[in-house]
Amino acid sequence: MTIIREASEIQKIRDSGQVIKEIFEWLAGAAVDGVSTGAIDRKVEEIIRAKGGEPAFKGYKGYPASICASINDVVVHGIPSDSAILKNGDIVSIDVGVKKNGYFTDAARTFAVGEINAEAMELIEVTRASLSEGIKKAIAGNRVSDISRAIEKTVRKSGFKEVRSFVGHGTGHNLHEAPEIPNWGVKGEGMVLSEGLVLAIEPMVNVGTREIKVLNDGWTAVTRDGKLSAHFEDTVMVGKNKAEALT
Repeated sequence: MTIIREASEIQKIRDSGQVIKEIFEWLAGAAVDGVSTGAIDRKVEEIIRAKGGEPAFKGYKGYPASICASINDVVVHGIPSDSAILKNGDIVSIDVGVKKNGYFTDAARTFAVGEINAEAMELIEVTRASLSEGIKKAIAGNRVSDISRAIEKTVRKSGFKEVRSFVGHGTGHNLHEAPEIPNWGVKGEGMVLSEGLVLAIEPMVNVGTREIKVLNDGWTAVTRDGKLSAHFEDTVMVGKNKAEALT
């Protein structure tokens, strides 16, 4: 069941999203050569709790950390550790979920570690652009697949591939709610969007094949061909004329 949020609820979701905004501002200067993803995870949890929130991912279906830290060919759900050290030339996707005042937000960014090559830079920019184009379609009267199609079209222009094994989702009282939001589709299909609906839109884009495999830890999803992957996500409120990115 989809839920249309009242103004008071949206403000609480904004407050939760503000915590993620501050985390990303910190990460822009923290995802550097020589830093472990385990150290980043601990600092992010510290920030979340200092702002009166809870890390939404920690303990979710047994997940052991506060962030997902996905380096290079890891698509999503990379488990942070002290042995996973960022190095110059890497890209790393950091996915963060926050619960504050009973409401969830969920967002991700892919960061360049030092100097990266042209292909990696293009991948980041295309994935960022696909999220932006998807958000533009999150307006009342459109349909879910209008978001999906906008993402797919942006990715396809580059020759990269949208990941189809994972999708975006509604969020609010629960981390994952209806509806699902694929990163591909035919426009004009799916449920009609209503003002006040809150969605986590999250394109994942691969340089090579879109196919993935999950490692033995049961979480870490990697590209089947070992090529790079990027991930961008925002929690968004569907608006009458324009969507509002809450993270």
